[in-house]
Amino acid sequence: MRFIEEIVVEEFLPTFRSMLAEALRERGFTQSEVADALSISQSAVSKYAHGEVSRNDELLDDERLESLVERVADGFDDGGMSRVQALVEAEVLIRRMEARGDVLGKLHENAVPELASYEGDFRVHDPESELRTRERVLSSVRRGLRTLERASGFAGLIPNVGSNLVECLPEATDVEDVAGVPGRVFDVKGRAEIPAEPEFGASGHVAAVLLAARAAGSDARAALNLRYDPDIVSRLEELGYETAEFDAEYDDLEVALAEALSEHPNASVLYQTGAHGVEPIVYVLAEDAESAADIAAELL
Repeated sequence: MRFIEEIVVEEFLPTFRSMLAEALRERGFTQSEVADALSISQSAVSKYAHGEVSRNDELLDDERLESLVERVADGFDDGGMSRVQALVEAEVLIRRMEARGDVLGKLHENAVPELASYEGDFRVHDPESELRTRERVLSSVRRGLRTLERASGFAGLIPNVGSNLVECLPEATDVEDVAGVPGRVFDVKGRAEIPAEPEFGASGHVAAVLLAARAAGSDARAALNLRYDPDIVSRLEELGYETAEFDAEYDDLEVALAEALSEHPNASVLYQTGAHGVEPIVYVLAEDAESAADIAAELL
């Protein structure tokens, strides 16, 4: 794991400081004055002057950095720019360069290849970035799965078709916005077998149920399917969860769930009792994957 700050320290700062030191020396600054302006030691300035510090070629050729260096050097020379302003201007440029596809962003992806698997733009420092949201969803599913693994007897709640624990992004529109377990969770000799780490787009049916419930007005972000048993439904009702039955022979899942939720708008448990070739299933809805797993654990 490498932080982008490490890239800034190792690549940006030596390049920027050496370029600025050169620019200030060209404007007649003494080595001592350069050291004072950059808040570094005179020995560091000497290393810059003698080329003893490695510099990043991509940054050296970046016109924005060249422009910043010239503006800061001119500002220090004529007194029109304070060190605080220079710091702010440099920080702004750093943040811009950290964007995906920009210089520092590309250097970071090279150092952390896993970042390349994400599509679209992102900034690692953006608290509202899709990258951060997706990772939080995946983390929630992982924690929920660990809860199910530790829950003694959970394997007995897994239907023949297998279980899946899923959670969606806040603005999910299709199954690619829903994280789940590839291949589903199966009962293997009385133990819940989780075949792989969760990923987006891995669940088809359980993800579709969650999205259909959300389209019908539910604010749930997660779902878990369990085997159907009247006693399981009754137990969930005893625990305080409202239930709603829907028709297993639906032509349109969204319509079927909309009808069920219209009668029970606060339902967090949906179930169907089966049909020809359709296994009866219970679906637990929750605010996140961890909560869905906790509900299942309450049944044990």
